Amino acid sequence: MPLPRNAKMLSTKQSRAGKVGPAAENANPDKEESCQAKRSPSSPQGGPKKRSAFGDITNAHKNQVVAGKKEAVKVAPHKAQRAHAALGVAKNNEINLKKSMKKTPPTEAPAELKEDPVPEEPVPAQVPAVENIDKEQLGDPYANAEYAKEIFEYMRGREEKFVLPDYMEKQPDISGDMRAILVDWMVEVQENFELNHETLYLAVKLVDHYLVEVVSMRDKLQLIGSTAILIASKFEERCPPCVDDFLYICDDAYKREELIAMEMSILSTLKFDINIPIPYRFLRRFAKCARATMETLTLARFLCEMTLQEYDYARESPSKLAASCLLLALTMKNLGGWTPTLEYYSGYCSQDLHPLVKRLNFLLTYQPHDKLKAVRTKYSHRVFFEVAKVTPMDMLKLEEILKSC
Repeated sequence: MPLPRNAKMLSTKQSRAGKVGPAAENANPDKEESCQAKRSPSSPQGGPKKRSAFGDITNAHKNQVVAGKKEAVKVAPHKAQRAHAALGVAKNNEINLKKSMKKTPPTEAPAELKEDPVPEEPVPAQVPAVENIDKEQLGDPYANAEYAKEIFEYMRGREEKFVLPDYMEKQPDISGDMRAILVDWMVEVQENFELNHETLYLAVKLVDHYLVEVVSMRDKLQLIGSTAILIASKFEERCPPCVDDFLYICDDAYKREELIAMEMSILSTLKFDINIPIPYRFLRRFAKCARATMETLTLARFLCEMTLQEYDYARESPSKLAASCLLLALTMKNLGGWTPTLEYYSGYCSQDLHPLVKRLNFLLTYQPHDKLKAVRTKYSHRVFFEVAKVTPMDMLKLEEILKSC
């Protein structure tokens, strides 16, 4: 027998009471972040916000052999000497021949003694061995360390299937700025419901891939975004929010039937294939390869989350975007460059990432959307090491460091 709505909401809150706060998430980068606690009213975000998203739209060895041959020719007797029949001359020739033989070695000798040996190839410098980053977790049944490498190789292969085209060209009523406003609102929803970061990234991907196939009006954009979070929550969360929670967070702008109909439309349009590669998963993996500290990883997360609002980064490869964010974070922290272990597990060398790293630093220096501050406010809190307050690198200095890598 179905419970009344108040009973459902009570059970939902009780089931989430055991979540751990963001500080626990930052305690270990290898653990999942699915368990989080409710924020107190003193947190930077405060309680759940119910509002509409669109209230504020805006040739050396050869020469040596030849020289030996010429020297041997000089040793041979002259043709005129053969014409002398006198015995004394013959004896003199014999004596001269013996003297020359003592001074000059036989013709075979230069090839064996004077010819330089073939130079051996130089021994290459000791290349650092690639570290097995999954070795320490082989005994952990929850880590799936035996299959980790194959899993990420599989996800790298799936990236080709989910390459986004420039879909804004066929959207007459939606622009890149409206998409940025929607994503800014989705970041707030992720914070208010304390969802996993994977849920946020997947929801943004669902919105983009749905808009590739369907022409939508601006008044339905928030409905698409909230429904995408609902679907992503069912895919990523242990205890996803219910439909009524999303109706409340949208300030009751939509009805239950509309939300359920949009959920069916998104899933059918994407043919229920929603296991889309996201940069956040690759970032966790690459940070493990670099043995990055939690503060460095959080800085890379901040850089990666800033790109969610920018339509120009939506078509970047998730793995390449994650690798570039980590490389920029390592450079900003002066922690060295791209190691052989990172190159092996990521599939990218340092030179492959340099153009995207420069773009990311430019984005950090000149944020296009000054009014959309959900990401910066989130990462300005001490729980996230206040990484949003970090000073961007000078572009010339960054380019000089990248050239030396």
